[in-house]
Amino acid sequence: MPLLGSLQRQAVRCEGLGSPMYADILRRLVDNYEVGGVAADVLAGYEDPPPGAVIGLRLLGAVHGLVLAGEAPELAVFYPSVGGEWDPVLGWEAFEQVLQSRSAEVRALLTQPPQTNEVRRAAALYGGLLQLMQEVPLPVRLFEIGASAGLNLRADHFHYLADGESYGAADSPVVIEDAWSGRRLEPVTLRIAERVGSDIAPVNPLSAEGARTLTSYVWPDMSERLMRLRGALEVARQVPADVRREDAVSFVRGLELSPGHVTVLWHSIMWQYLTEADRAAVDAHLAELGERADESAPLARLRFEPTAAGGDFLIELENWPGGGRRVLGRIGDHGQGLVWNAF
Repeated sequence: MPLLGSLQRQAVRCEGLGSPMYADILRRLVDNYEVGGVAADVLAGYEDPPPGAVIGLRLLGAVHGLVLAGEAPELAVFYPSVGGEWDPVLGWEAFEQVLQSRSAEVRALLTQPPQTNEVRRAAALYGGLLQLMQEVPLPVRLFEIGASAGLNLRADHFHYLADGESYGAADSPVVIEDAWSGRRLEPVTLRIAERVGSDIAPVNPLSAEGARTLTSYVWPDMSERLMRLRGALEVARQVPADVRREDAVSFVRGLELSPGHVTVLWHSIMWQYLTEADRAAVDAHLAELGERADESAPLARLRFEPTAAGGDFLIELENWPGGGRRVLGRIGDHGQGLVWNAF
């Protein structure tokens, strides 16, 4: 069954990325489902989920949200994100009880794609912009599709440590250690004049509910990810960004160039959620805008997406006029292991 395969693959990924707790829960969900337990009831209707749906992460995020809201105290004692400690036996029993008692709420949240907002991914954006500045040293108008809460639109307000050098805001509550390796980047000052994003279901990071939603999709036994997110929420309170409820095609269609600025479109791990027609439309609108770009009002696209074959994640830069499209580096899906290519 595709669903069980998806849960098993996600368990392997969670373990490999540093969350033994979620790997354990996912494997127990598979076992429970196979014997017709509560997992089968909660996941009914999702036997053949579409690619990229990550139903397992939706379920885990839904339960984590209940824990963060204080609505599952019997489970909270096992969640490190609220001061608990995971126990494979007792923790699973409490998890199973929450599925039984709150199944309607959990099922309702399965329709919502995970709002990952992994802050470490900002290293790809920040480093990509540093490299763009070597060619186009202009203030940046930064736009993002699939922005969720827009946390990474504030990438220049994070602190990056890489190869013995320091980049970004040294006093930031967000510190990304071992941000990248490979090609040395010049630590130039970024000037971001505008920060605008779009999402079909944006999250307000300034509200308690929005912050809880974002935290619910961080794996609870990954303390560094939680610290980065909490720091990014603090930065969001200090640095404004406009995230609109708008689909990617409409948003890109509305972009305009601005003399004296480089207009940059950024997206990360969201391309999979667009239809082929929408992808083609975004590409076409950007190409049309690129035809109008010139040295005084250039255009660039930075993307952090998987390759067509899957597995690898690439950071690519395309700029107009005349810059073409090239791979800047390779990276893991949570922003880990970023290596810049040498040119």
